Amino acid sequence: MEDLLRRIQYEGDQAAFREFYLSQAPQLLNFAFVYIKSKFIAEEVVNDVFMNLWRSRQRIHEIANLRVYLYVGVRNGISSYFSRNKDWQHVDIDTVSEASLDFTADPEQQLITAELRQRIEGAVAALPPKCRIIFKMVKEDGLKYREVAEILNLSVKTVENQLTIAIRKISAEIFLCTGDPRKTGYLSKL
Repeated sequence: MEDLLRRIQYEGDQAAFREFYLSQAPQLLNFAFVYIKSKFIAEEVVNDVFMNLWRSRQRIHEIANLRVYLYVGVRNGISSYFSRNKDWQHVDIDTVSEASLDFTADPEQQLITAELRQRIEGAVAALPPKCRIIFKMVKEDGLKYREVAEILNLSVKTVENQLTIAIRKISAEIFLCTGDPRKTGYLSKL
């Protein structure tokens, strides 16, 4: 990563920037989509953040935590979008993705796995918005509690508490599906 950033900053290397973009954009797009519910607009917000980063690439070394910088940029872009479009809501049905299945030789196991994933996805979708966002940022995007707290302007303790709530609710859903409290360890794979 350091080499990519050096090439971007000092050499203006577009290929390095493209590689950096491809490594960071998917998580940022998911983050934006949680708020905006439109793939097109989420892409626009994220691309604006990367365009601004490219324009100011000579100052990349001044950014203490580039990952947090990108998330905060997306958060600010989302706020700006909502302030410009207060009455407009859009849901892009093309962004609904099917759960990927584990392919095993046992069709019954495939069915159980698919049902379990659907229940987990449903439990995540049913979480309160702040709780869901924090869960996704920590478990799916791999951000640290401190980074999430900084991005969302929350205390680290609030992030911990919200994640605990999310895991309890999702674990309860897994228990309902499997009847086995040991299966709640499935969350560690998320």
